[in-house]
Amino acid sequence: MTTNTSQQYISAAPVPDRLAAYTPSLAIAEPVPDSLTAYTPSLAIKLGVLYPGQGDSLPFQQLAEKLGVPLYQSLNSENPEEFFLTWRDGRLKLLDRELIKKGGLTVDIDPRNGEQRSWPAPKDGALAQALGRKTRTVVDATTGWGQDSLHIFRMGYELLCIERSPVMAELLADGFARLAQQDWMQRLNLEPPRLLQGNAINLLAGLESPPDCIYLDPMFPPKRKKSALAKKSMMVLRDLLGDDQDKDQLFEAALNAAGKRVVVKSPDYAEPLGGKPSQSFQGKLLRYDVYLKG
Repeated sequence: MTTNTSQQYISAAPVPDRLAAYTPSLAIAEPVPDSLTAYTPSLAIKLGVLYPGQGDSLPFQQLAEKLGVPLYQSLNSENPEEFFLTWRDGRLKLLDRELIKKGGLTVDIDPRNGEQRSWPAPKDGALAQALGRKTRTVVDATTGWGQDSLHIFRMGYELLCIERSPVMAELLADGFARLAQQDWMQRLNLEPPRLLQGNAINLLAGLESPPDCIYLDPMFPPKRKKSALAKKSMMVLRDLLGDDQDKDQLFEAALNAAGKRVVVKSPDYAEPLGGKPSQSFQGKLLRYDVYLKG
């Protein structure tokens, strides 16, 4: 999945009840594809937008047109799509057919279990050690559901997020908009992380200045075809996007663009992505490999 297209989402805005509340502006002046087929040929047949039949339909129509996917008001067994985007409970959610009546998946802006709720949170644990205590600027080049990104942000790092999937970028933009409205964010006069949508291999090469650290969390093939431990969010993400077949090229692009270090999050069974790391920090069932420059 390779494209030179990027969009910057301005997320410091109220939680939208209309899509126009966070319409993205172009960060790089290049044409924006009319449909998802320009990004992932198989994605357009997998995804639809679901309008529940109540309230203003315009944001649902705009989202479907923007992504180049069908808009539905009801579903039946003949609908070919496997995934659907819809607004529920004041947030944008991703559904598969199992989640139609169960609420759906959304970007969770609350700290995970064990993470501090203060800002800036203490730079403790394997991730903080890997990022570096003196690191100031971080680029998360594989943002996904944004959980590591938000943890990095809460530790006080200056953060830029990159996400190549336009579907995940919409979910992230919605999550960052909700983050902007949190009392603690407004009280401390903070803005959410910046978000770029596009292929990180190209975007990293175009950064105006090298960040101290580039963080990579590519999707590796699972150890087993079906893992009972796999979270629903990761199963859906893998079904939607597949494995990162270009992670070797992404690592090279990150190494070229980083100012001081590249950090790669890997499952503990995977070989190091960039060969022998300079340092490695072990977490639960995973590790953070650090590649220092110079």
